[in-house]
Amino acid sequence: MRAKMGSFAAFSLLVLGLVFNIAVLCNGGKTSSYVRKMEKTVDMPLNSDVFGAPEGYNAPQQVHITQGDHEGKAVIVSWVTPDEPGSNTVIYWKENTEYKKKAEGKVYTYKFYNYNSGYIHHCTIKSLEFDTKYYYEVGAGHTMRKFWFVTPPAVGPDVPYTFGVIGDLGQSYDSNMTLTHYELNPQKGQSVLFVGDLSYADNYPNHDNVRWDTWGRFTERSAAYQPWIWAAGNHEMDFAPEIGEIKPFKPFTHRYHVPYRASNSTAPLWYSIKRASAYIIVLSSYSAYGKYTPQYTWLEQELPKVNRTETPWLIVLVHSPWYNSYNYHFMEGESMRVMFEQWFVQYKVDVVFSGHVHAYERSERVSNIAYNIVNGLCVPVKDQSAPVYIIIGDGGNIEGLATSMIDPQPAYSAYREASFGHATFSIKNRTHAYYSWHRNQDGYAVEADSMWFFNRYWNPVNESSESQ
Repeated sequence: MRAKMGSFAAFSLLVLGLVFNIAVLCNGGKTSSYVRKMEKTVDMPLNSDVFGAPEGYNAPQQVHITQGDHEGKAVIVSWVTPDEPGSNTVIYWKENTEYKKKAEGKVYTYKFYNYNSGYIHHCTIKSLEFDTKYYYEVGAGHTMRKFWFVTPPAVGPDVPYTFGVIGDLGQSYDSNMTLTHYELNPQKGQSVLFVGDLSYADNYPNHDNVRWDTWGRFTERSAAYQPWIWAAGNHEMDFAPEIGEIKPFKPFTHRYHVPYRASNSTAPLWYSIKRASAYIIVLSSYSAYGKYTPQYTWLEQELPKVNRTETPWLIVLVHSPWYNSYNYHFMEGESMRVMFEQWFVQYKVDVVFSGHVHAYERSERVSNIAYNIVNGLCVPVKDQSAPVYIIIGDGGNIEGLATSMIDPQPAYSAYREASFGHATFSIKNRTHAYYSWHRNQDGYAVEADSMWFFNRYWNPVNESSESQ
């Protein structure tokens, strides 16, 4: 009888232990019930209207801008002339004025397998006024083209500003829908945080760089009018051997210049900028980040420089996610998380945007930094000093959606859905920001997922799914 009772007690404890473990491991958030119609993702053909080149011999094309300094008073204007170098000059002027200024740029070319690039121009316009609309022209004669942009407000703690967030865009029909939804979103993003994987040219034979040109013409309709802040993804590596050299990131770094020297970075793949009330740090998942490497050393020196009384919102862009509950690319960002997560908690990063996984996911505020080999503390825990991690790799590229999820949903995952879309992050003041994610299948104003962010420095209260 005692043996039976002992066996029953042991069995009961085992069941209770399993129930407890299931509660710990499976207490996830929401997996969306929305089921996207499964259709093959198809790249738009080369003769699509969105890839059309402007009329005229040697007319500037693939025009795009990004921030050109650390504070937001400069803009890098970039464009390509296909036939000859043409003019390096940018003519620009403030709205409602007739006085025009000129800035001189430089021209670059590169070769990749049997591809010879057009003439890639980069010109930095400096000493601009904050919160001002400027018009600018590139080209010469009858092929001169005119665009405009608005500079950000002066850096300050309560400056409202709205970012669009896009990743893994590519150039499929779904990509076009994503960009259209972003353009027509009534929340009106003022610049784009782009978390990597631009053209997907490396999916074509010999990494066909013609697809870099088509992507540049496709995105010009947005990127020529508002800055896109670039992070590099794995598809930017274009890691293909050429005669006498193996050089990753070659097309990307030739075409998309960033102001990395302004933040004392030694490479264009990691850098920082201030924009309105945000401090944005861009990291590279595919560059060395171990101890004493240039990226590690730079980030170690960069984080203490962030003045949260000036720029309360600390945002990080990195391509490979650190917290991911899809079966695609699972734990690929783990080594980088181990290197840097403790710093993110220490400096109270508000949000980390990543891509790579072709779906959407938002995490709870969690960290996994307590483990010291012997203590067994190797499970993510709620941590109100930690960032929210958001995967926004759902731009619509040819590789299609990531639909296979880890089941049951882990506790660190607050919301996940396998759909294409984009997001906006709208800073209201030093304490509050409103975030929303928009799937392509909905109307332009529909929010499929949203949350109020409470600033980790000024208002570090719990805004998790449980508390809403």
